[in-house]
Amino acid sequence: MRDIHLEHVAPADIEARSMAIIEEGLNGRTFPPEELPVVKRCIHTSADFDYADNLVFSPGAVEAGISAFLSGCTLVTDTQMARSGVNKGVLESFGGKAVCFMSDPDVAAEAKARGETRATVSMERAAELPGPVVLALGNAPTALIRACQLMEEGKLRPALVIGVPVGFVNVVESKELLLTMDVPHIVARGRKGGSNIAAAICNALLYMARDRAKEEQH
Repeated sequence: MRDIHLEHVAPADIEARSMAIIEEGLNGRTFPPEELPVVKRCIHTSADFDYADNLVFSPGAVEAGISAFLSGCTLVTDTQMARSGVNKGVLESFGGKAVCFMSDPDVAAEAKARGETRATVSMERAAELPGPVVLALGNAPTALIRACQLMEEGKLRPALVIGVPVGFVNVVESKELLLTMDVPHIVARGRKGGSNIAAAICNALLYMARDRAKEEQH
C-alpha cells in the first residue's frame, strides 16, 4: 500500500500491543499499581495521554469500586452510551446490573413538569435503589451536581462515584464539587471526559475484579 508502513499485529494481540505502546508513551512515569490499569484503559479508549495527568483518585477509590462490583452492585450511568460500553457480561457474573434512567418515560415527564433535566431526576431515582450503587457519570454535569446534593442531604451514599462529564458549562465546577465530597471517587479534572471514559473506567475496575475472583478460586 504505497509507502505507508503498516504494523502487522494478529487480531488477538491488538489490545496488548496498544497497551505496550501506551506504556512507552508514559515515558517512565509511575502510578500506584491499582490506578495504572484505569489510566491505561482511559488512554486506550481515547488515544489521549492527558488522562495520565487529569485523573484524580480518592484514597481507596479503586478498591471501593472493585469491592462494589464483586458484591453485585447496581451501576448507574447518565447515558445509554456509557451503559452500552460497559462489559455487562463481567458485571452480571457478579450478580450486578447496569441501568440508565435517562430514557425512561416517567423520568422525562417528571423532568419536564419540574423544569429540571432528566439527569437530575435520574440521580433521584438512583438514590432510591437498594444495595450498593456505583455512579458512572460521563456526560451530564447536572447529574453529578444533583448526586453531590443528595449525598450532602444523606439521601445517597454511593460505593464509588466516577465523575467524568465532558463539556464546557458547569463541567469543571461539578467535578471540583465532587472532589470535596467524602465519598470514594475517580475524577477526570478539567473539561475532558465522556461516556466512553466513564465506561472505560468501569471496565478497568471490572477486569481487576474478574482477575481477583479468578485468583481466589485457585
